[in-house]
Amino acid sequence: MLNASLRGRRALLLAGTSILFATSGTAFAQDTQPADTAAQQAAAAQQDADTAPTPGDADVADQPGAGEIVVTGIRRGLQSSIDTKRREQGIVEAVSAEDIGKLPDISIAESIARLPGLAAQRVNGRAQSISIRGLAPDFTTTLLNGRQQASSGDNRAVEFDQYPSELLSSVVIYKTPDANIAGFGLSGTADLRTVRPLTFKKTTFAVNVRGELNGGGKLNDDVKDWGGRASASYISKITPELGIALGVAYLDSPSSNRHTKAYNYETFCCGPEQQISPAGAQDATFLTGQEIFATSRTNKRLAGIGIIEWEPSDKVHTIVDLYYSRFKQRETMRGAQWFSNVWLGEQTFTNVVTEDRDGTEVAVTGTANNVTPIIRNDYNKRDDWLFSAGLNNEYKFTDELSLISDLSYSRNKRVESVTETYAGYGCCATGATEDANRAFDSISWDLTGNGFLQYDEGLNYGDANQVSLGDRAPWGGWGHDGLTKSPHVKEEIFAIDEGVRYQPVASAIEAIDVGFNWTSRDKRKHVDEFDMNLKNGRLQTLVDPDFVRDATSLGFAGFGNVLAYDVPDVMDRYYDFTPTEDSAHFDKAWKIKEDVLTLKARAQFAFGGLHGNIGLQGVHQKQESTGQRINFIDQPPTITEVTEGDSYWDWLPSLNAYYDFGGGHRLRFAASKVLARPRMDEMRANLTPGFNDQVCGGSPPCAPGQEVHPWSGSGGNPNLQPWRAKALDVSYEWYIGPASYIAVAAFYKKLDNYIYTRVLPFDFSAFPPPSTASNIPDDVVVSPIGTITMPDNGPGGKLWGFELSGALELKRLASFLDGFGVLGSYSKTKSNLNPTDNSGEDVRIPGLSGTVYNLTGYYEKYGFQARISYRYRSPFKGEVVQLFTNRGFTQILADKQVDAQVGYDFAETSDLKGFGVLFQVYNLTNSPYRTRIGLDQGGPTTANGGTFIETYEKYGRQYLLGFNYKF
Repeated sequence: MLNASLRGRRALLLAGTSILFATSGTAFAQDTQPADTAAQQAAAAQQDADTAPTPGDADVADQPGAGEIVVTGIRRGLQSSIDTKRREQGIVEAVSAEDIGKLPDISIAESIARLPGLAAQRVNGRAQSISIRGLAPDFTTTLLNGRQQASSGDNRAVEFDQYPSELLSSVVIYKTPDANIAGFGLSGTADLRTVRPLTFKKTTFAVNVRGELNGGGKLNDDVKDWGGRASASYISKITPELGIALGVAYLDSPSSNRHTKAYNYETFCCGPEQQISPAGAQDATFLTGQEIFATSRTNKRLAGIGIIEWEPSDKVHTIVDLYYSRFKQRETMRGAQWFSNVWLGEQTFTNVVTEDRDGTEVAVTGTANNVTPIIRNDYNKRDDWLFSAGLNNEYKFTDELSLISDLSYSRNKRVESVTETYAGYGCCATGATEDANRAFDSISWDLTGNGFLQYDEGLNYGDANQVSLGDRAPWGGWGHDGLTKSPHVKEEIFAIDEGVRYQPVASAIEAIDVGFNWTSRDKRKHVDEFDMNLKNGRLQTLVDPDFVRDATSLGFAGFGNVLAYDVPDVMDRYYDFTPTEDSAHFDKAWKIKEDVLTLKARAQFAFGGLHGNIGLQGVHQKQESTGQRINFIDQPPTITEVTEGDSYWDWLPSLNAYYDFGGGHRLRFAASKVLARPRMDEMRANLTPGFNDQVCGGSPPCAPGQEVHPWSGSGGNPNLQPWRAKALDVSYEWYIGPASYIAVAAFYKKLDNYIYTRVLPFDFSAFPPPSTASNIPDDVVVSPIGTITMPDNGPGGKLWGFELSGALELKRLASFLDGFGVLGSYSKTKSNLNPTDNSGEDVRIPGLSGTVYNLTGYYEKYGFQARISYRYRSPFKGEVVQLFTNRGFTQILADKQVDAQVGYDFAETSDLKGFGVLFQVYNLTNSPYRTRIGLDQGGPTTANGGTFIETYEKYGRQYLLGFNYKF
């Protein structure tokens, strides 16, 4: 019969498990063992500071002392992650490899998106960027083995899909700062870690191979829907003092995207009645701009690591880390887009049926007549090169005193091209009027479903004998027959980190670290842009049959086929290229240089059950931006290069402490001051002036001697200072067993400032008034003081929330559940940050989802393993690539994703020992990606404040089948 204590323990476990199921979640958590002695904790803390836990460490015993049972697979990774969380002095989350080359997911972003308080944003169907505790990726720092990483994006946020999960042993997310880490993020820091060869007892070789199929199918006939991935790792102790690790990973992954988008909804309150029928529909709200695209992508990445670890004596320990990757992405997109608007030519809406949606009558079905779809064939390329190198050396003068030196270099380069080409039905009109060059169609629409918008066209847009190249846009056209833009981004980071560590013997002060870090960052961007026009005076042109491919079907939206052709070949044959050199073009080019000196001091302590560290950083930041004064007011335009910048100090104290109550119970507390450097595109020194020569054209007109202010402008701000915040964290953790724990955490951040887009006074004396300003009388005083729209530091606000996370081996509830387990997390975040000067307007901060939760259930026994995971992220404002390759924000609706896998590893007694098979399905429910029209309170809304769907996309399921072998 169970005693009262045991019954109470199981009741508490059952209650904790019920909470996990109710809230959902995934946190690759922490380890549970009896409270360590002070000496053991100090040694564990030192190990965590120097190396990451790896699958090569001594096998974890499921029941120490009862005969060694080797733990592998899911539980091995879970135990290692839990052990990392338990031993760290700050509040962290971790995910560890289940075996060499086997993180739990197909990408790093997928793995860490399951951790408490973290959420991923899908980009083209793949988890790419991560928000920590409701703050956008701009607030996060990413490290590789403790070293800052360069980004190929427009700003600082690292794109995690550039790092193969097969080459990493673990990822640690620091939620509270450690004074020994330079460049810590405001929301947190992600440290990607590779193996350490000398922690492995035996030479190990591992191979992983997967075949991959995209369930979305071949949307475009000339792009495959299958691929694969493979990796190999070799780890060896050449001598007891010298170890090496080599790894290579290759990815050839297909992806697809079925896409519909509604640009705008409009009510024609005053239009000609005869253009909308029946008459009762004339006051309804109509969809007026739409597109349908079928996109196919190939993602190819080759990456490698090389690690040398040398420890010739107790005094010297040296590690060399090298990482390289080349990532090639190719995208083929084909589809149709058009305007349906009664103000456009002779368009009419007939057979309209309306429906009340949240207080607004919406035209949900009908037919738009005299419509001219534009047929798009686009081809986009992107290549990224990433290289990182690091040298770390520790030299012990005595058992108590050490010198630790680290040199590192990281470089990331991106070359991209985005190409659009336009075509339409009919050929080859030479009429003098616009309509003579356009063929008209009737297209029915159906908005009654909850998925893709549905259409039914009348013409065959897949007929290569009828569809010709050329601009078919209304209102005079787009002015070109295609365009190509090529962004170039390069970033380099060089860092030196020097420190002295003093570890007194038999002292409550376990270690004192003093040192500095100097980091130099250089980033530059420019964009090559060209308008593409058909040769021979832009006459419509049929495509050579040699370049035509099988037509692309848009049947998922009810639309038929559209013409498909090889864009690179067509570009070479049919188009002339004219450089685009308007003011917007020059505003995309900039250079940023930063030199950051960080002075560091930290003391680790242990007073009985109280452990932790206290530290201080002094950060001197010097920034310099080179950009252009872009004066297109007068002709010819003038472009003048300027360099501006600023420098300043910040002092960042931090405290991490936990109290060990014994029995696996710990209470953690952290207090700190943190910062995040501004976005680089907002620091650009570019400025574009504007001059209103109609300033005196009002009523009454300007009086003699009156001072007028015709100047205005827009640009970046090279004097921007960081986001700064004060943070408090508290966490209760109960480590129940090697793969079981429960944690409850709360956090509070007070942002002292935020970066806004503001309208500020500005002196335009450097710009002479244009000679064309003839509309301003000579007797009026023209003031050089005007206004400029630019980023600027302004008032801050608060961010707070709580997190519930845990993992449980269900055998602790009942013996017959041996092998089953569950892990999960639930996060709730709120903020009163309002990044606009209009305090009465409700504006979200980017990256903030109020609710995020995850749930994973698994079974693992007798070599068999199975896992299914669900994650949810509530609506948020996300940064995306928008029109003309510019970056902007959109309101992304709730995101839900289910992933599953099943596998088998052959036993050590089998002739196939070391061999395993694995089948994985990602995006099991083929969940859609959705956005709505408008930002925050903007955009068209229903009478009751509801919103309209903008983008609806589906990416298909990813199926992976393969094997792994280790010996």
